[in-house]
Amino acid sequence: MTTVTRSRDEVDSALFDLQDVRIVAKKAHGGESTIVSSAALSVRRGESIGIVGESGSGKSMTAKALIGLLPPGVHASGQLLYRGENLLDADERRWQAIRGREVGLILQDPFTMLNPVMRCGRILEESLLPESIRDGRTPREEALRRLAEVGITDESVIDRYPFQLSGGMRQRVGIAAALCRDPRVLIADEPSTALDAATQREVLDLIKRIQQARGMGLILITHDLRVAFDTCNRLYVLYAGSLVEVGDAQQLQAEPLHPYTQGLLLSEPPVGRRVEKLVAMPGSVPIADEVQGKCTFEPRCRWAGPECRDGAPALAEVAPDRLSACVKLPEIRQEMNSLRTFAEQVAEVTAADRPEPILQVREVGKTFGAGTHGVRALDEVSIQVGRNESVGIVGESGSGKTTLARVLVGLETPTEGEIVIDGTTFGEWAKVRPEQRRTMRSNVQTVFQDPYSSLNPMRTVGWTLREAVVTHDHEAANPKQRVGELLEMVGLPAGYARRLPRALSGGERQRVAIARALAVRPKVLICDEPTSALDMSVQAQILNVLTTLRAEQDISYLFISHDLAIVRHVSEFVYVMYRGRVVESGPTDVVLDDPKHEYTRKLLESIPGEPG
Repeated sequence: MTTVTRSRDEVDSALFDLQDVRIVAKKAHGGESTIVSSAALSVRRGESIGIVGESGSGKSMTAKALIGLLPPGVHASGQLLYRGENLLDADERRWQAIRGREVGLILQDPFTMLNPVMRCGRILEESLLPESIRDGRTPREEALRRLAEVGITDESVIDRYPFQLSGGMRQRVGIAAALCRDPRVLIADEPSTALDAATQREVLDLIKRIQQARGMGLILITHDLRVAFDTCNRLYVLYAGSLVEVGDAQQLQAEPLHPYTQGLLLSEPPVGRRVEKLVAMPGSVPIADEVQGKCTFEPRCRWAGPECRDGAPALAEVAPDRLSACVKLPEIRQEMNSLRTFAEQVAEVTAADRPEPILQVREVGKTFGAGTHGVRALDEVSIQVGRNESVGIVGESGSGKTTLARVLVGLETPTEGEIVIDGTTFGEWAKVRPEQRRTMRSNVQTVFQDPYSSLNPMRTVGWTLREAVVTHDHEAANPKQRVGELLEMVGLPAGYARRLPRALSGGERQRVAIARALAVRPKVLICDEPTSALDMSVQAQILNVLTTLRAEQDISYLFISHDLAIVRHVSEFVYVMYRGRVVESGPTDVVLDDPKHEYTRKLLESIPGEPG
């Protein structure tokens, strides 16, 4: 049972007050499975709280319980007090009166909030209450005012459909729609995860500004600790359906008081420095029912002992206004601090000449369409990757990063310019002799952002890897043995060859995708946002795997990312792209420590936690 002790004043002033909330789902063949075993939190007027944790921790289901949108077959018990009323006893009619008017919701993907067949103006007008339209304004005029509140001053947006807007613009319209009924509490469920760094900063600043101006309570659901530290006053750390730590955001950032929270912190590469190796937590989040009756984090904790398996630890006060569910904290606290100090040591970077290039792009351009309707996606782009060198490419969505990657592997044909791969120069893949093309495709492989979409869901891992092996080497002596070696390279047991992709976690699927790319023994691996869809701890595992593989396989990386912290960690040289052009390049630490171009500075300032 999780009970957070509060004063009478705190209880009375809380807009939302949860105590001992349990969320379960009915199983198809009877019985129930636990999603959230015990949750407790409160949010007051004008306060920002964050619920943080990895996928599977129960964050989003907690958010859905807060607004009465649990899916069929899932129900919650306990106390969910809103201004003194237990909403878990409310019927759907009461919830309809609560949603929008009392509690607003912003989702990760604005497409799920906005009707795709309605113009933005109509979406807002239908969300408005009669009493919200004042001073003689028409509904359209009020909709325009609401758009201006979220920073949209272009009045033509009101007549556009959601698909005609950029991701950041859609999210702004979604925020305006969520605020149309002037709610007292705003729930934001991963509102910036799908956005690039600059747009993410704009959306988060917008939410904070409006929340503070209106005095709303804000509940932010996120897996990104940088975002949580930058946005919230207080954090609730959720793991496998249980709260493991609660505290002031800045205090928690300075010293986490639970091994899981510390693991999340150390899994995230710092922006301002390069570290030797990320401290990755082993494994992944278990199902809540699998860890009942003990510390939920025990299977992954380096300090776990018999006492951690002897009943579920209570969430108890361990410092002023700090709660932790770690029974071993008094004896391991100093060691946790030492580990954090060790993990934060700056890696030494020795300046060196760039190695002989194995991949070069020479003044490559790419235009989609023709004439006045043509879109210039790449404009005289020149880059190079040396042997056993890791090169980063950074930029916002639309900067040309992915188009460049597609040109390099033959999925797009450049309009002009030339590419050199291991000494072979060409302008178009189609004009390369078949035998040369086969060799070059083996030399350059790609790991994509979404590993599930890049794996055949109907084929086992072993079949997928074996196909990659024999396709590029018809005379492979022992393909089965090679499959086992590939799995071992990426840190997976050979037995995973019998599994289907749906039986794997996101991190395990990405490891399989990397193994498939390695099956042809490439000289260059293009990594296109390979960790952006993963939790922080899984991201750290994958980045460490890539670091190890580079040392063992003598492989080069072209690492495409919008996350500057990751680029600093994995690359020695970086190119900054903006609107299809390279606007700055140089050794990674030099560029990120002393950027010369205004756009690079903007990217750095957009990082949560950095001065904006």
